[in-house]
Amino acid sequence: MTDYPHLLAPLKVGPVTLKNRVIMGSMHTGLEERRDWDRVAAFYAARARGRAGLIVTGGMAPNAEGALFPGAAGLFTPEDMAGHARVTAAVHEAGGLIAMQILHAGRYAAVPDCVAPSALKAPISPYMPVALDAAGIEKQIADIATAAARAREAGYDGIEIMGSEGYLINEFLAPRTNRREDDWGGSCENRMRFALEVVRRVRAAVGRDFLLIFRLSVIDLVPEGSTFDEVVMLARRLQDAGADLLNTGIGWHESRVPTIATSVPRAGFAWVTARLAREVSIPVVVSNRINTPELAERLLAEGAGDLVSMARPFLADADFVAKAAAGRADEIAPCIACNQACIDHTFLGKISTCLVNPRAAYETELRPVPAAQPKRIAVVGAGPAGLSAALAAAGRGHAVTLFEASGRIGGQLTMACDIPGKEEFRGLLQWYETMLAKAGVALRLGHRAEADDLAGFDAVVLATGVRPRDPSIPGQNLPHVQSYVDVLARKAPVGARVAVVGAGGIGFDLAEYLVTGDSPTEDPAAWRAEWGVGDPARDRGGLAPGGPRPSPPLRSVTLMQRRAGKPGKGLGKTTGWIHRAALKAKGVEMLSGVAYERITPEGLEISQDGARRLIAADTVVLCAGQEPENELAGKLESRGVSCHVIGGAERAAELDAKRAINQGTRLGFSL
Repeated sequence: MTDYPHLLAPLKVGPVTLKNRVIMGSMHTGLEERRDWDRVAAFYAARARGRAGLIVTGGMAPNAEGALFPGAAGLFTPEDMAGHARVTAAVHEAGGLIAMQILHAGRYAAVPDCVAPSALKAPISPYMPVALDAAGIEKQIADIATAAARAREAGYDGIEIMGSEGYLINEFLAPRTNRREDDWGGSCENRMRFALEVVRRVRAAVGRDFLLIFRLSVIDLVPEGSTFDEVVMLARRLQDAGADLLNTGIGWHESRVPTIATSVPRAGFAWVTARLAREVSIPVVVSNRINTPELAERLLAEGAGDLVSMARPFLADADFVAKAAAGRADEIAPCIACNQACIDHTFLGKISTCLVNPRAAYETELRPVPAAQPKRIAVVGAGPAGLSAALAAAGRGHAVTLFEASGRIGGQLTMACDIPGKEEFRGLLQWYETMLAKAGVALRLGHRAEADDLAGFDAVVLATGVRPRDPSIPGQNLPHVQSYVDVLARKAPVGARVAVVGAGGIGFDLAEYLVTGDSPTEDPAAWRAEWGVGDPARDRGGLAPGGPRPSPPLRSVTLMQRRAGKPGKGLGKTTGWIHRAALKAKGVEMLSGVAYERITPEGLEISQDGARRLIAADTVVLCAGQEPENELAGKLESRGVSCHVIGGAERAAELDAKRAINQGTRLGFSL
């Protein structure tokens, strides 16, 4: 008897039978563009061995004008075909099924000759698209059909047509981007024509015995988006046109509503998909912010969809399904939806991987080979760097002792757990606790390791983290001045008016903590009100007519930084705007180019642009960066003991967990 009877049940979809109801959703890795087919094959084969029911690749361009960026991957040359064939062969050898996503970026294409239904520039794109004429429309449809036929030739089991997220097909569907007055625009019937013709032509090109998935937008979250009635009408027509399966997309890339960041409630949009599933007879996939087998099982049991799509969770753990099926769900490394190493990397032109699992997309490079000669290894500090080093080393057979001065693991990651919208970090720390125990790591909590404690070990790893930097502001010893560490640990009182010194990532988190009451992330209805999400059955595009209705702030907060430029500039590429918008909605004043003159009982005196002013405050919180905590390294060196210094102890950089975990993992694999 399984704990997940719905999730692990097989399902026949069109011409294929899936071994379970789990789809690994589409993600760009950046490997295909580098033509590094061995790594692409290893990446997908690992997920096939992990028992994903169906894998969908990152989006492949059907032509140059539809490419997300110059040189984006596709099936254009014999070399491309041979590379894709190696990928499909590897997945099939591992017992999996794989579909290729065809993505025409439309006006989102970062290429000068991009095209769209109408000549309307996207707010997130540098180029004005060319409005397609009749011949241009025919070319796009033909190229998509050709890409599908080539996918079949390369050994794929099916294709997914990307019709959501504001890309070309979605642009034809929505009045926002389709201002045409011919047979391809105007009425809903005409706006659907392009999508339906694509599906008909693709079906004709690949035949009936080839899986055809259409990913449609169930809620656009942009002005002048589709209504739910239009979505249902399209879904039924797609079914008639030859689609075997409807996957669901949530929101456009230009939407000002978050959809996949960690602050979005888990399965926060499943309610829309559940409605759609009742309107069609072909299977429907529920998606977005689903990251545990328990949640996926509940959604399927409740009828929210027939299958569940999880993309980033398969970056965090390639063996997601296999572990769930084996009764080892507590060992699944959790996706925390941070976007830092996956989607952010995609938009920065880097290889997409995972903060939690640095092996993702590096399977051929990071191999946990058993140690030829097991050693006794001491790791000092149970923050993200120390935890990852300890687990990686123990997994190779080394005997690891992990020292932690405090009474719990996590280091400064523990502070993230209490930030509204970062509740996913709790699951990450629970996973570390579970894996330390299963790996046999000897954990010494409440033990501040000194040089004498480390005698006799074969190797010493110092991951002692950071300490708050002293900003040396006159008056900072006054009683109403607090450290961010004490505030987040609830060890310091905070008044109604707060001045925050430092607007880095921690400063933004601190401000969020200070102005927010109950976390809307844990209350989907409150979260929808906070961001202005309406009902697409009533509100076109799914945007509430009154706009966002944020709850009142708990405090008045002023957030400041010394450097010039926009506060929060160093935040995540795809999530920084969310943090800035959330604080702005709470009335947080954000100042840059500030000089801190002195702290007085009345608040903080600053100068900005040559003018001096008082920021009236009952509490001043110091959050002005960090410094490495690595004195132990010097003590060990004086005794002739070499050690490996990693994480914040090596370089304090905004508590960079991505770097710390990557560094710790790589060191643990090399010791």
